Amino acid sequence: MTPVIEKRRPNRDLPQINERIRFPKIRVIDTDGGQLGIMTPQDALRQAYEKELDLVLVSDKADPPVCRIMDYGKFKFEQEKKAREAKKKQHTAEVKEVKMRYKIEDHDYQVRINQAKRFLHDGDKVKATIMFRGREIQHTDLAEDLLKRMATDLQEVAEVQQAPKKEGRSMMMLLSPKK
Repeated sequence: MTPVIEKRRPNRDLPQINERIRFPKIRVIDTDGGQLGIMTPQDALRQAYEKELDLVLVSDKADPPVCRIMDYGKFKFEQEKKAREAKKKQHTAEVKEVKMRYKIEDHDYQVRINQAKRFLHDGDKVKATIMFRGREIQHTDLAEDLLKRMATDLQEVAEVQQAPKKEGRSMMMLLSPKK
């Protein structure tokens, strides 16, 4: 049995800092943002170690590649902190559903309108569904009129994303909040 020889590939997941920077010449930036000039990675690494900091590759697309002398642990922590803040602020729009029948009474209809308004103010989309039972399926025109009425009642807070359409034993319309 012959031993398996693995090829050494550079680990792309590891950040390019200190000894992992493999370029003949690099442009070095100091901690305060001033340029130290173009030098070999060994010279730049020596300067970074003198200041007890790390040499971090900022841009490998530039010619020559740009490196910065900084505290890598602090830099990584700041990046993760920014990512957490951005994640906190983003809102994923959910689709909330408002169900009713085409023979709905006026008060019940107003309750559905208020629910839809609340969902739209929260930044969610609203799927208005009218369900049919038995022979009610013959009255799709009345259901379509009800959905159009709902769209006009909500026109100041919502825009119709999908016009009323029939799906099996129900009719639905999709509303999204106005920007």
